[in-house]
Amino acid sequence: MRWHGETLVGFDLETTGTEPFEARIVTAAVVEVRGGRTLARREWLADPGVRIPAQAAAIHGISSERAAAEGRPAREVADEVADALAGYWARGVPVVAYNAAFDLTLLTAELRRHGLPSLRDRLGGLPIGPVIDPYTIDRSVDRYRRGKRNLEAVCAEYGVALDGAHEAAADALAAVLVACAIAERHALVARLTPRELHARQVEWYAQWAADFQGFLRRKGSPDAVVDPRWPLREPAPVPEGPAPSAPAAAAG
Repeated sequence: MRWHGETLVGFDLETTGTEPFEARIVTAAVVEVRGGRTLARREWLADPGVRIPAQAAAIHGISSERAAAEGRPAREVADEVADALAGYWARGVPVVAYNAAFDLTLLTAELRRHGLPSLRDRLGGLPIGPVIDPYTIDRSVDRYRRGKRNLEAVCAEYGVALDGAHEAAADALAAVLVACAIAERHALVARLTPRELHARQVEWYAQWAADFQGFLRRKGSPDAVVDPRWPLREPAPVPEGPAPSAPAAAAG
C-alpha cells in the first residue's frame, strides 16, 4: 500500500503571529488519520506568556484572557507536542503539516526558548521526519496554477472539506486529507516512499526559495533573502532580558 493509504499524523499550530522565531504557540493539535478516518487526536491550549494581538485572536478565536485563564504553561505544551511528534517519527509514521517550515520552526524556537530538548535530541540525534507538507508539494507539482495557496484555497482545489479553518485540529486533519488528495491526482507523489518524498521536498522548497528570492530582487528588493531550509530553520539565539512582544498577525 502506498503512503497515502497508511497511518499519517496531521500537525498544526495556531499562534500569536507570523514570525516563527518570535511568535508563540496558542493552540496545537496532533491528529492520527488512516484512510480518511481519525484514529486519535490530541489538542492543547497554551498560555503563551505574551499578549495575543487582537488580529491573531480574531483569526483563531483565542483571546489573551482565555489563554491565561484556561491555557497550560507554554513550556509544558511545547514539551508534550514535541514528544508526540518524536514518538510518531520514531515509529516511522509521517507527520503532515501544511507549511511545515513555519510550524516546525516555531516549535523548535519554543523548545529552545524554554530550555527543552530539541526534536532531533528526542530522536537520539537522528534527522527529523519524514515530513509531508502539502503546501510545498502542491506548489511544485502544480507550479503554474493561478490563485492562492493557503489551506482553504488548496482544500477547495482538491475537493477537501475544511470545517473550522484556523482551528488546529481541523487544519491538521485537512492537511492530511489534502496530502492524500494530491497523491491521488499526481502519480509522481504517490509512488515515492515517505522518506523519498521528504528528500524531494527539501529540493523543491530550496528551488522555490531561490526563484522567489530572485523575483523579489528583480522587483526592487536587491537585498531580499528567502531562507531555503525545509522542514525547519534553526531559531535565532534567545535574546537577553524580557521576552519580545509577539507580532501583530496570526499564522497557522
